[in-house]
Amino acid sequence: MDVIPQPGRATADEERFLELGPDTTVSAGEGTGRTERWLRTALGAATGLPLAPAPAGDDGTLRLRLDDTVARDLGPEGYRLTVTERGADLAGGGPAGLFWGAQTLRQLLGPAAFRRAPLPGGRWRLPLTEIEDTPRFRWRGVMLDVARHFMPKDGVLRYLDLMAAHKLNVLHFHLTDDQGWRVEIKRYPELTATGSWRSRTKYGHRASPLWEDKPHGGHYTQDDIREIVAYAAERHITVVPEVDVPGHSQAAIAAYPELGNTDVVDTAALGVWDDWGVSKNVLAPTDATVRFYEGVFEELLDLFPPDAAPFSDFFHIGGDECPKEQWRASATAQARIKELGLADEDELQSWFIRHFDTWLAARGRRLIGWDEILEGGLAEGAAVASWRGYAGGLAAARAGHDVVMCPEQHVYLDHRQDGGADEPVPIGFVRTLEDVYRFEPVPAGLEPEFTGHVLGTQANLWSEVMDNPARVDYQAFPRLAAFAEVAWSALPAPEQRDFAGFEERMTAHYRRLDALGVGYRPPAGPHPWQRRPGVLGRPIDGPPPVR
Repeated sequence: MDVIPQPGRATADEERFLELGPDTTVSAGEGTGRTERWLRTALGAATGLPLAPAPAGDDGTLRLRLDDTVARDLGPEGYRLTVTERGADLAGGGPAGLFWGAQTLRQLLGPAAFRRAPLPGGRWRLPLTEIEDTPRFRWRGVMLDVARHFMPKDGVLRYLDLMAAHKLNVLHFHLTDDQGWRVEIKRYPELTATGSWRSRTKYGHRASPLWEDKPHGGHYTQDDIREIVAYAAERHITVVPEVDVPGHSQAAIAAYPELGNTDVVDTAALGVWDDWGVSKNVLAPTDATVRFYEGVFEELLDLFPPDAAPFSDFFHIGGDECPKEQWRASATAQARIKELGLADEDELQSWFIRHFDTWLAARGRRLIGWDEILEGGLAEGAAVASWRGYAGGLAAARAGHDVVMCPEQHVYLDHRQDGGADEPVPIGFVRTLEDVYRFEPVPAGLEPEFTGHVLGTQANLWSEVMDNPARVDYQAFPRLAAFAEVAWSALPAPEQRDFAGFEERMTAHYRRLDALGVGYRPPAGPHPWQRRPGVLGRPIDGPPPVR
């Protein structure tokens, strides 16, 4: 069975099949509406079959239902799929579990089921199968950086479909950074009028001498965001927004100079940053800055409403890579440190984070930030995205805080996939498909009583050198398929994992990606048109550190 991610328990008789045809009907039980709509839309387009509703009193060929027994045994994201010669019964522990089961059913129909129109002579059949499946982790995420290089709305919707096909359920939406502000805020229109575009862009790593001398930009209207959130919800994916404070904020300062440290820098002369790295221009720790971002967050909370979906109450405030030089030189910042009785600039950053932790909690939300929010004291109730290795996640979990594991050394998919000279704009450590497959989200040495704080894991797609959708595809796939299996399946210890078996299943999965139009990196290396000769990257020699 070549299903990815690998189901928990599966048996199949690949000599006998359930044939689907024009007479195939769908019986949809109460609470199955999202999966029924998706099934008719996706499979109906690929197969050309009407998939009509079953007549009253008829079980139908494809039966969709929620099942309390599945919920008890496998949880709300679990499912059971039974295919006999009489029909296919898909039972979900909850609406999400039913939907993930439908993704498995689609894979069993073959790669052509991933196309948007039927091919001539198509034959649609399911092997007689019994599958029982449930995810290992609740948070199975992808971080998509649309701030460095903007991805138009249609591209985001496409990635939600790709996530759904791999049973990934959290889109961490990185909306702001030094290089661009990507979401409309009506009370502060300059955030997009000025902050959403830059006059030029560094081409390659910051060491590269090359520039693309044309404007780059774009943003999502508030209705665009509502559409993205609703589209994700139909696919049982939660969108967690990120707006960075107090660092990674030069685009906001370019739009509203009073947000910066005006007693140190002529912030009125700043533009949206056109280079890569970490800008020294950070937010001023003033009441006016805090009130400004409260206004931003108030509008965003309306766009990302909490509902019954897991993690819909989370709001990511960044908190990473905040240089302190301007605060050290700023009389205003130093006076604030003294006024608040803080020890130093690290505690000033912690004050910033704690304020928004309290503010969000008062509105029924939970703050999550990068592991730098541990510096100067961890905000109460906050969750941590551990990116600088495992250490931040270990410390946070032991302190009773929830953790999402996304260590740079393992699941930063902007990092190069091979050490060869053909890799386009090579960045960071070599992280092969096998390396990602052997990633273990639960840190070694974490005591059993704290492992429940590991909500799950996510792969991060930073876009400094991903300047178009084809390049995003190249960096994400096929490694995102390996990551999806790590996040979903109950795999053994990394050294015991059957990578050869995974590679064999990927043979079929590449054909699915082809049908979806994904420009993945071929196993033998990049196609000629995927290379970027002469553009400097940032190779890092030696094995990646694990802590």
